[in-house]
Amino acid sequence: MALVAAGLPIAAQYPGQISNPNKDVPTLRAVAVLEWTGDGAKPKTSRLVPICIYDGQDLEDAGIYMARPEPIALESETEYQLMLDGKPVGLFDVDSAGQQQGSWVGLGNFKALPVAKPAPKQVAKIDDYDAQSDEPVLHRAGDAARGHSGDSGSDSGQASNGPPPDPDRPTLHKSGDASTNGSGGSGGSTSNGSSTSSGGSTQSSSSGGPTLHKGGDASSSGSGGTSGESGSSAPDPDRPTLHRSDDTSSPGDTSGGGSGAPTLKRKTPVEEGADVASADPDRPHLFYGKSSGYGAPVLPTVIGLPPDMHQEVAVSDKTNRPVHPWDYTWANPDDEAKMKAGLEGLARTALGLNPPPAPAPRKTTTATTHKTAKPAPLPPPPAPLLGEQFRVFELAYGSGATMVLSAHTAGAGAPMKFVTLIAQPDLYGGLAVLVKNVTDAAHLDDTPRMKLIDAVDALADNRGELLFELRGATQRQFALYRVLRGDASRIFLSGADAIANPTAQ
Repeated sequence: MALVAAGLPIAAQYPGQISNPNKDVPTLRAVAVLEWTGDGAKPKTSRLVPICIYDGQDLEDAGIYMARPEPIALESETEYQLMLDGKPVGLFDVDSAGQQQGSWVGLGNFKALPVAKPAPKQVAKIDDYDAQSDEPVLHRAGDAARGHSGDSGSDSGQASNGPPPDPDRPTLHKSGDASTNGSGGSGGSTSNGSSTSSGGSTQSSSSGGPTLHKGGDASSSGSGGTSGESGSSAPDPDRPTLHRSDDTSSPGDTSGGGSGAPTLKRKTPVEEGADVASADPDRPHLFYGKSSGYGAPVLPTVIGLPPDMHQEVAVSDKTNRPVHPWDYTWANPDDEAKMKAGLEGLARTALGLNPPPAPAPRKTTTATTHKTAKPAPLPPPPAPLLGEQFRVFELAYGSGATMVLSAHTAGAGAPMKFVTLIAQPDLYGGLAVLVKNVTDAAHLDDTPRMKLIDAVDALADNRGELLFELRGATQRQFALYRVLRGDASRIFLSGADAIANPTAQ
């Protein structure tokens, strides 16, 4: 019994082979913003700004997450998928990382999306032949007897019986063709019917047609395999000979040209450097070639915040997920125009662009005691909204429309104002404003401007969040807003401290 009791804990320790995957290693999903200038197909400069990383539980700041020294979101050979309205539009490969104004950015190259290879074309068969079929059959060139292989043989060989050769036509031979000189062979007939003597004498043809040979062809000398007089002239011994830089022959080498012929040779850069060094050992000299000590190539990057800078969402995820577009389709196209006009009216009110109310018309009395009223003047046209951006999203299937409108006033400096509105239609066909951000150029550090970038699925739950850039006068941050059940809440803010707190309505 004691032995059995002692064996129970041992058996409990080894219940068999158990697959124990490492659950401590999370599946990361990184979100970044790609910024570039120039054409989208071939940008002049670009940089990748890391935003957040979802580790399966929380959203972490991608700018400092697992930095060694660069953060894991900007490691070399990391690939990001560029997204527009939830649809992939390209790829970006990170080559290197660096710091700009205390923040990490990635540098790399654009790539197009991979295109599926087309199916191979079906090639028609040309070798099958059926004597009983009346369908046309394609044959290869020169295949004269292919189509008649199934016949009795009466027609075979007719294609080879062409017209007789022209006896006066010149004949071309390759260098060293033994058939042209007849050396070392017995008498026989050639293709033109000419015969060669057993002694090795050359017979062109029975008709005396001329024969063309290459220059310096030993076979055209007419000798029976022995060296004879050559038709080419002997080389000039005083003619200079040009050799390449790797030619090892000496100027007096007879194998390089004539005996004692002068030879012009080009000095290599190493030889020239050696001559200069021997003349002046302290003289500096340059060498050709590329040093192996250079690092990664210097890639053009965006510096600062230029006015022509474009922004796009980039996502890096190990798991392939289905594409979820964020575009919203209106049941009635007139509803979109109505909602947009309502948001524009609220934006003008927030920016102070609405004109003052017109004064009431004055009543005048004439001599006939009739009271007449002057017609009221026409209201002025609405003030324009500069830089207007209106986007409509469906952040989840069946969630309805989520609208974002951003604009600013004219002018420059402190009087310039900015507004951003996040709204949804209410049950009565009106507008429910969820977030309103109003600021001016003089208070951007206290209340930064909200600039919409795009919607992105940051939590890998098939629901989109609104990604904004919070741009102040001297710094900026990025924020994610989740819209759910008629409420918009900020779920992530990059950086250590918040620089903005837009008022909720």
